Amino acid sequence: MKIVLLDALTFGETDLSGFDKFGGVKVYQTTSKEQTLERITDVEVIVTNKVVITDELMDSAKNLKLICVAATGMNNIDLEAAASRNIEVKNVAGYSTDSVIQHTFSMLFYLMGHSRYYDEYVKDGSYSRSPIFTDVTKPFFEIKGKKWGIIGLGEIGRGVANIAQAFGAEVFYYSTSGQNSTDDFQRQNLDELLESCDIISIHSPLNKQTNNLLDYEQLLTCKDGTIVLNLGRGGIINEDGVAKIVDEKNISFGLDVLTKEPMRENHPLLSVKNKENIYVTPHIAWTSVEARDKLIASTIENISSLK
Repeated sequence: MKIVLLDALTFGETDLSGFDKFGGVKVYQTTSKEQTLERITDVEVIVTNKVVITDELMDSAKNLKLICVAATGMNNIDLEAAASRNIEVKNVAGYSTDSVIQHTFSMLFYLMGHSRYYDEYVKDGSYSRSPIFTDVTKPFFEIKGKKWGIIGLGEIGRGVANIAQAFGAEVFYYSTSGQNSTDDFQRQNLDELLESCDIISIHSPLNKQTNNLLDYEQLLTCKDGTIVLNLGRGGIINEDGVAKIVDEKNISFGLDVLTKEPMRENHPLLSVKNKENIYVTPHIAWTSVEARDKLIASTIENISSLK
């Protein structure tokens, strides 16, 4: 069986030797749009994380039987074209749930606890010169008693909600699809959630309902001191609006996802003055070692099930 991995660099140091049992495996760390056709022409199985596979490419890959998306989202595959050619497309769901939940709280604690300030306070020698044993320049608050709003109550959203509740937060949610409902937490419309919650975390997919869901005008309705976290998809929050409001109002933002990834040069978020209130990570919430191991193991299972 001829298999090609098109963007293995996204898996880091994850062991890929499990693919060897299938026969001829070629591994490419990255694959550009111009390189894709040549690399898939003779293969039976494509493994891709973010490389786009179009109708035209499938037409040239006459032996192609299976496209394995080493991710949950399949928006980089022309699914209709694949179905018309009887090419199976398989993704991996749920592999990174715990990793994303954990990173949600990592981002929250970094912002809420002013970790950047206190880390630099010690490392630049300020603490050594302090006349007292502590420093309370940047006050922080507890999660207990705060109102936490969840946008997108899927598996990840529920996981975050349960842990937030364990910390003593009062949890509210807004269902972007309108379909998720539970008696475990209080349901609100979006305006109510933005106006009332101290912490807001986003865990929804990007679609017609969520594209530009939170723009500048809506973010202005958030309370002073609100922390907004986007662990869903870039495009749900208007990034130009974030760059503007973070210098106008005491709102903090933690973003693991952006509209364009990698982050474009001269992005407005790079020039904000109030840098302590913005924390951006390079789409790493899904990348715990355990999550990547699960991802590769499940992708191998998907190939094994090929008929």
